[in-house]
Amino acid sequence: MSRPLELYDTWERRLRPFAPLTPGGPVGLYTCGPTVYDYQHIGNFRTFLFEDLLKRVLRWNGHDVVHVMNITDVGHLVSDADEGEDKIEKGARRTGKTAWEVAAFYTEAFVEDAKRLGIEPPTVLCKATDHIAEQVAFIADIERNGFAYTTTDGVYFDTSKLDDYGYLARLDVAGLEAGHRVGLGEKRRATDFALWKFSPAGEARQMEWDSPWGRGFPGWHIECSAMAQKYLGDYFDIHCGGEDHIPVHHTNEIAQTEGRLANHPAVPRERRRLANFWMHGYFLLANDAKMAKSAGEFLRLASLDDRGYDPLAYRYLCLTAHYRSQLNFTWGALDAAATGLERMRQGFRALPDAGAAPDPALLDRFAGEINDDLNLPRALAVAWETMRGDLAPAVRRATLARFDEVFGLGLAAWVPKAVDAPATVTSIADARFAARMSKQWAEADRLRAELHAAGWEIEDRADGYALRRRQEKPA
Repeated sequence: MSRPLELYDTWERRLRPFAPLTPGGPVGLYTCGPTVYDYQHIGNFRTFLFEDLLKRVLRWNGHDVVHVMNITDVGHLVSDADEGEDKIEKGARRTGKTAWEVAAFYTEAFVEDAKRLGIEPPTVLCKATDHIAEQVAFIADIERNGFAYTTTDGVYFDTSKLDDYGYLARLDVAGLEAGHRVGLGEKRRATDFALWKFSPAGEARQMEWDSPWGRGFPGWHIECSAMAQKYLGDYFDIHCGGEDHIPVHHTNEIAQTEGRLANHPAVPRERRRLANFWMHGYFLLANDAKMAKSAGEFLRLASLDDRGYDPLAYRYLCLTAHYRSQLNFTWGALDAAATGLERMRQGFRALPDAGAAPDPALLDRFAGEINDDLNLPRALAVAWETMRGDLAPAVRRATLARFDEVFGLGLAAWVPKAVDAPATVTSIADARFAARMSKQWAEADRLRAELHAAGWEIEDRADGYALRRRQEKPA
């Protein structure tokens, strides 16, 4: 019997057995989605891939999942410290489009890229701008409970009212305050943050709304607290994001929920942290540095397309590192992942689809790895052992197909791309096919080597053969 599912909880800093808060009920999963002022880079997608794998592992363990993901299309300022221009408005200036057009364009681009990476769509994809009323109501509750104050530029959360503010990140709040004795403006403390920002006088904003406090727009953090509560309730199973969300965004989401529920008699203190599990994916590094849009240059999925890579090669690469370890991206690493993916596809395709049942012992081993806090690298090793093992070919295929419900590589649906080969190449391939039919194995091997030297690979099939170009390493 494989081990039960255990997940690492950032709140408690340890592995914990997972069980849904509602026994037998669906798992409520909230994942922080993209801020849609630009394309998402492959570092962003590493986090989204981790969350997709988590959802697949939950389903493997028999759980239905209600997955909610937000689209941040307003309120995320250039600085996480509530300073600078709204990223969507800045994107509008950069592109010459309206803020609404920018958000719609990059939302569509995100959805399309996610699909190409095999990321399953969430149950609910919710936009911040469609939930202004919920955010206003959430802020009003916080204010009513005495956790907010108003300045000339907005409504702020008073972090001094929470004795455990910053616990998720183990923040040294006193040290942060000591380091910010100046430059706070009207904020009372360095850790206080905006719930609602007033539209700057004399500045034309495209995205602004009326509120009880004045015309303006919501802060970045309030959208997730409000939308998570709307779709999943006051306390749900799992909240996910990138490791950079721990000290600011997720810390402030928790504070907002604690402030809103502070005087709620039916909600005990330990159930006011929004989610039972907080899980975080670690960065993708490029040249040992965090990939970020602010650097001006970043790798998109299109960057991989330009080099001829299948997007699923990047998904495979992410399977080779644990989600709680940083992954250093290099073209050599992606090339190795592309080769591994190609070999797995070809090996799977060569196995007969005869309706066999998966091997129970291998399923149990695989479950033991994925249930150890999503240890996909070790689960991938089990898959390769299965591919090369001595079980009946049909059993190997059936077992690998079950594994791929978690991997998401689409092995059963994959077919080699049709290619137009030059007449000289097809002539060699035809000659090799004839040699094989005549059992002239040495000649067949010689002709395969000739094809290889010409830059082509050949796959033998029951009905003939298929040609494909050899994949070259990028310069």
